Amino acid sequence: VEEASDYWRIGITYNPEPTPTATADRVPAFLLVPKELEPKNAAMLCLHPTHSELGKALVCGLRGNPNRFYAHELAQRGFVCLVPDYPGFADYARYDFDTDEYASGTMKAIWNNVRAIDLLETLPCVDRDRIGVIGHSLGGHNALFSAAFDQRLRCVVSSCGFNAFEDYYQGDLTGWTSTRYMPRIASRFDSDPAQMPFDFPEVLAAVAPRPLFVSAPKDDANFALPGVLKCERAILPLYRMLSADSDVTFVYPDAEHDFPDDIRQRVYAWLQRQLGAR
Repeated sequence: VEEASDYWRIGITYNPEPTPTATADRVPAFLLVPKELEPKNAAMLCLHPTHSELGKALVCGLRGNPNRFYAHELAQRGFVCLVPDYPGFADYARYDFDTDEYASGTMKAIWNNVRAIDLLETLPCVDRDRIGVIGHSLGGHNALFSAAFDQRLRCVVSSCGFNAFEDYYQGDLTGWTSTRYMPRIASRFDSDPAQMPFDFPEVLAAVAPRPLFVSAPKDDANFALPGVLKCERAILPLYRMLSADSDVTFVYPDAEHDFPDDIRQRVYAWLQRQLGAR
């Protein structure tokens, strides 16, 4: 347990697997608990971007780019934050994708995040009806995938997390195909967007009508802007049909692959409105 100015940072691990025999796999995480708590508080699952060394420590503000310190900043604003390492990163670096029971590293991460929500729901200080998810880059699409599989995530923030597959590096999906992510994109679908059985408009549709905030910088070299605009055009009619168009926000800052301070401040105010945090 370590003390920050406004919260306690607690290093934990949790067993994500449902069977007693699955004891070797424990997810390293930080739990950030504000010093000033209400009886029941809003909580955020905070998912880190790609950083092999830092992982969860990056978004907790321990080292690295301050534009990635969103778990630290949310805890300062009164959110209980759970911050797990993604399989293969930081303190979870020894995870073996080749011997597990999952078809993809993405699915393993989703399952770990589902179990993280279970953990949050057990905490007496957390309101189980006020849990959201936020992530940048790897964390940005990890947040969307997790919300698509678990309705308990009441709102979603994705920064630099996706675009339409045909616009990802001019349709070259190799970057998605490592064992950490989705290797069947190569083995079954030839890394070809035209053969893919889903695209990000469908992922966003699985989130609807829950509140969604997307930040997609204009000069993001990883997720080119035209592909995000296509996704926005595809999803807005669904949100309108569900009378939830006021709950979806796309912003396009003048930046590269980043989560700028002014956008983060806007996100925090949005989350406080959505989840009723102080």
